[in-house]
This record gives sequence, structure tokens and C-alpha cells, in this order.
Amino acid sequence: MTTPTALPAPTAGRVLPVLGTLLAALLCALTFGATPASAHAALTSTDPANGSVVRTAPQRITLHFSEGVLLNADSIRVLDPAGERVEQGGPEHVDGKSDSAAVALRAGLADGTYTVAWQAVSADSHPVAGAFTFSIGAPSKTTVKATATVTEVDPAVEVLYDTGRYAAYAGFVLLVGGCVFAGVCRSSRPVQRIAVGGWITLFASTAALLLLRGAYTSGKGLGDVLDLALLGDVLATKPGAALLSRLLLLSAAAVFLAVLFGSYAREDDDRTRGERRDVAYGLGIGGTVVAVGLAATWAMAEHASVGIQAWLAMPVDVVHLVAVAVWLGGLAALLATLRSGEPLGRAAVVRFSRLAFASVCALVATGLYQSWRQVGSWDALTSTSYGRWLLIKAGLVIVLVGVAYFSRRWTARLTDGPEPKKTKSARPAAQKVTASQKVTASQKVTAAAKGGGSDSAERAAQLARQRAALEKAAGKRERDADENRSGLRRSVGAEAAVAVVLLAVTTVLTGTQPGRAEAEQQRAASDAAAPAATGPAEVRIPYDTGGTNGRGTARITLDPGRSGRNTLDVAVTDAAGRPVDVPELEVSFTEKAKEIGPLRATLERRSGGRWQSTGFQLPMAGEWQLSLTVRTSDIDQVTEIKNVKIN
Repeated sequence: MTTPTALPAPTAGRVLPVLGTLLAALLCALTFGATPASAHAALTSTDPANGSVVRTAPQRITLHFSEGVLLNADSIRVLDPAGERVEQGGPEHVDGKSDSAAVALRAGLADGTYTVAWQAVSADSHPVAGAFTFSIGAPSKTTVKATATVTEVDPAVEVLYDTGRYAAYAGFVLLVGGCVFAGVCRSSRPVQRIAVGGWITLFASTAALLLLRGAYTSGKGLGDVLDLALLGDVLATKPGAALLSRLLLLSAAAVFLAVLFGSYAREDDDRTRGERRDVAYGLGIGGTVVAVGLAATWAMAEHASVGIQAWLAMPVDVVHLVAVAVWLGGLAALLATLRSGEPLGRAAVVRFSRLAFASVCALVATGLYQSWRQVGSWDALTSTSYGRWLLIKAGLVIVLVGVAYFSRRWTARLTDGPEPKKTKSARPAAQKVTASQKVTASQKVTAAAKGGGSDSAERAAQLARQRAALEKAAGKRERDADENRSGLRRSVGAEAAVAVVLLAVTTVLTGTQPGRAEAEQQRAASDAAAPAATGPAEVRIPYDTGGTNGRGTARITLDPGRSGRNTLDVAVTDAAGRPVDVPELEVSFTEKAKEIGPLRATLERRSGGRWQSTGFQLPMAGEWQLSLTVRTSDIDQVTEIKNVKIN
């Protein structure tokens, strides 16, 4: 690490006004224009199933999700046809599995249609909710509307929460990138403003997210943001603990900033070169620990912490976040230095160029792994929201790398020698005028100060401002005179503009349901919708009782072949295919996995060789075991078993 140069006096100019305006515009556009993020934990199955009819009241309601969820006392509500709640006790995970939830029901529930409304927090910190119905005995009218029972996030809370998430990412990038640039490349007042501004942004946004999270996940309004009960519930969850840990780490980051831009940045102290080197090593180690810890607060509470290979995904996500911050935050620091006119040697720019190249390599490697893990298939790249946002992000990265190529070319042309002169006469004349202006202004300030009095002090302050303006104008002329530095400043500015868009897209991507989960949810929805189009379920079962005329075939049709009421039709034919009456015929269904049944059908003879049962009830979808018993004489009888899928 090189020793930073001494800090210059603060200037009154604003750093990166155009970039700041662009960032604000993009955040507002994404906040108010983006559609709400899809659910992150998909509901994969329920018991009883959605729309099913059960003969007797179940003892409890069970839900299964595509990933783990966090529950609270009001996560599952069961409403009878009149809208009264009938659950008993609070919800809990089944057998300790976080991807399930169950709640017990009161005994003696009457027949009718019941509505189950559920809400939870996905393990990657996003709220999810939904509703479904089932019936006991037979369907009935209900006063409950399923859509009305779903708790939605308050729009104002959602806008503020999303804005806080964007600001937190931006603050992390500026804080880490600014500090790395100051330690490895060059420390200056503009770089200090970048890093300190990032710290303030990250701290304020994290505190806001901690207060907003309770209302965000429970559907409360802005008036409940300061509810201590909600705050206590948030702190008991993984995302809440991550936000609190981030605030504690930012306290350590404040001490790091004070040392990096304070005593360590001054070269005129009494420490020896060896002592400064020891401090530099300490800052490097401590800064790395703080940066990794801050990145881990995202990795441990969002997408990386759930799904396949979480043990590998979390450290990969930390590397990805730190690489983003070093590259994009360093770009902001470099642009701030170039725009301020601060002296910046070629060696410092070359060091950042190498650092940025290493960051890009890390981003590509970690990004490819994250893309595979979150998307899962080529088809999901275009068929899911996450995949489409990922393609946009990849395109922006390619554009950013292309612009960075031109920045590297300008960097190769930089020199630390004297600046080239435009003409033989114009440049010296400008310098001579500037010098005389500086001397005159200085003399006026000194004379005014000797005069004393309030008028003299006011005059001295006015002359001091004039001198500062002249020095700023002279510095701008000197800065713009170097064609290579002007070209580098323009290309870095273009990089920073693309980086702002990239950061905003990345933030939206973290709030979008991963492609794997969305594809699984689409398949589940497709499977749920399939029964309406599949039609009746039909099974042909050959039988042989062993006696005279004991061979034949039974064709069993279940219409519509779904859970609930069905018409069961049985047609029996002999070995020659002719309809045949048999002395005894019995059909039953058993669901082995759920330990339901056997459910025997009451068959009535309709015609020769044909029996039927109307209103036969199957309580749920699944693989049912169909048992057919045929008796052809007093002693000849056989039972055949075959599986049938009920949707």
C-alpha cells in the first residue's frame, strides 16, 4: 500500500452533481415504475388440497413451500362460511422443517366451505401471502372472499422500503470503493467525501429499513413504523438480526474512516516509515474484515442463504458484493478526483486500473455461478422475470467493460511530465495574468486585514472568495489543457453513468423471485390447472377368478376424475368382450401415504354388465390405490389392485 498524500483544504464545489441527479432519477423511476416483486417462497401443496371436499373435518391445516418461511402468530387464519376464525393455537413448522407450516382446528366443525388465508416471510426476507378453500361434507356458500383475506403491503411502506434497499446498496458501494481507492491509489478530500457519504447513506438507510421492516412484512401502515412490538418481532428474525449487525459493523467502519482519512493521511506526523507501514497493514486487515462483514449481512439474509448449495452461495455472494463495491465505488472516487482538479499521478490511475480488472474477473466468475444457481435452465432466462432482469444486467456489464477498455487506453497515455502548451504566446500570457491576479488579491486581503473593523473583515472575506474563485478557474484551465486527462475523465464519467444504471438493475434483481423458484411455481400452477382439461380417469383391470367363465375385464371410469364429487361407472365384460353380470362386484379407494380409506363405492346396477355410483367423494388429489373385488360363483372370487392418479 502506498502512503496517501496530505489532504487539501476543503473546497466549496459539489462533487458529481450530474451523477447524483442521475442516480436520484433512476431510483425514483425504479421505485415508482417497477412492478411489485413476485413471491419468493412458492406454495407447492396444501392438506386439504385447494378446492377439495373432505368427508370429515381435518384435525389441522398443513402448507408446504418451495423454501423455508418465517412464521408469526397470525400466519395462518382459517375462516368458516360465516367468516369466523376456527383455528386453535398458533402455526408451527411440521417436524421442525422450515418449508412447512401447520395449524390445528377446533373440533366439531360443521359442513361447508372454509377459507385458509396465510402470510409469512420468505427465508430470503421477502413477505409472501395467499389463500385457498376446501369443503367439509359438501361445498356451500361463503361470505369470505379469498382475495380479500390476503394481506398486502402498504404502498407507502413499500416505496420507502424499496428506496431504502437501493440506498443501502449505493452506500455500501461508495463506502468500500472510496476507502479502497484512498488506501491503494490516492487519498484526497473528494475521495473522503465519497467514502463518508457512503457511510452516512448506508447507516441512514439501514436504520430506516430496520424500522420499516415490521410494517413491510405484516402489512401495517406508516403509523406503525415506531411500534416497539413490531421492532421486537423483526429483531427476532434473521433479516432483522442482519440489519442490526450491519449497524454495529458501521460503528467499526466509522473508526476506520477516522484513522484512514485522519492521522494516517497526514505525512507530517512524527511516525517513522516502519510505523506507518504497520498502521497500513492494520488498516488493510481491519478494512477487509469490516467490508466482508457488511457484505455478509446481505448474503446471510437474502437469495444466497436459501436454495441449493447455500454453504457455497453465501461466500460467493460476499466476494461478488465486495468486487462490485471496489470497482464501481472506485470509479466514483476516480471521477471525483478527476473533476476536482486534484493532482493525480499516472501510477495511481494504473493501480486502480489493475484493481478494477481483478474486480471484473471476480465478478464474472461469481456471477456465472450465481446465474446458474438462481436461474437453473436456459428456458428460465426468457420465461421468468428474474432471467430477463439478469439478461439486462449482463448487457450492462458488457457495455461497462467496453467503456472501461477506452479508459485503459487513456490511462496508458498519461504522463507525469509538464503539460503540453497550446501555443507559444497564449499559455504564458494566461499564466502571467493569473499570477498577477493572485498577488493583487493577496495584497488586498493583507491590507484589508490590517485596517481592522467589521468593514475590513467583510472586505477581507470577499477578497478571499475572489482569490479562491481565481484559483479554481486557473486549476480548471490547467486540468482541461491535458487532452489525455480530459479523455480519461470523460470515459470514466461514462463508466460511472452506466454503473449507476447497473447498480439500480442489480438492486431490482435482488427483489425479484429467482428463476428456479418461479419456474417451480409455474409448474405447480400448471399442474393445478391441468385437471380441468384432463377429463375422466379410466382404468381397465383384467380379472380371473379361476372358475368356469371366471375370466373377464372391468372398465372403471371416474368422472371428472378430480377430488370432490365424482360419478363412478363400472362396465364388466367376459373373455369374449360381451357384457356380463356377476354375482358380486365391489370397488374401493385407499390413499396409503395419507392413511385414508378404504373408501367403498355404493354401486347400483344400471344395465347388463354395468354398475354406477353417483356422488362418490374423493377427499383429495394424489395416487389412490383402486381395489376391485369380483365374484363369479359361490366359491370363485378375486381381488385386483391398481393405482390411479386423481387430480
